[in-house]
Amino acid sequence: MAHPKRKISKTRRDKRRTHYKASNKNFVVCPTTGELHMSHRAFWHEGKLYYKGKVVMEKEVLA
Repeated sequence: MAHPKRKISKTRRDKRRTHYKASNKNFVVCPTTGELHMSHRAFWHEGKLYYKGKVVMEKEVLA
């Protein structure tokens, strides 16, 4: 099992971790509704669930 001979300094550790960072979310415009949404995700608009520009499901209104 590997065992370090010396403690790795905070500076050296943090230099290695500088490349791990969050990226911006990709938003696209729906051709049907004109809404901004994340690509490859279904989204709700006016009580309907859209995916790839088509209605997948409608929200039931309980009276």
